[in-house]
Amino acid sequence: MVGNKLFVRRRDGRIEVRLNDAGRAVAREAFGHVVAAERDPAHEWHASLNAPIDPASDDDDLVSKLHRQNEISTNAELAVMTLGEEFLNEAEVWAWLSTFQIALRSTAVAKGLMTEEKLETCQPALLDYIRTLQQFLFALAECL
Repeated sequence: MVGNKLFVRRRDGRIEVRLNDAGRAVAREAFGHVVAAERDPAHEWHASLNAPIDPASDDDDLVSKLHRQNEISTNAELAVMTLGEEFLNEAEVWAWLSTFQIALRSTAVAKGLMTEEKLETCQPALLDYIRTLQQFLFALAECL
């Protein structure tokens, strides 16, 4: 990654993406997993993408579930399509932000990292991946 700022809001309102090849590779992996999980019921993230909003409920309202699935799919696909862009508009930044958030949550759920203690004991490569996603999320959120 380049310099201190990963994403910079320009005067014209666009967000400059300052990720190097390694940063874009992490984004590509995260976005790709979200798209794959949405389409493949066997993907380890699929269950977390389709879990009820209210954990006490076995099912969501079908209209709400369909809307959420459509939003996840649309944002993830837009994020994938704009991976190579140097500048993003606000809708594209929102797609990146929401897709990174889904990737982070799905990784935590799939790996059973729901407590600080579990996170501290995970493999270093996984911890680096999680911290990178968090860094991307915080940097994007600063731009909105």
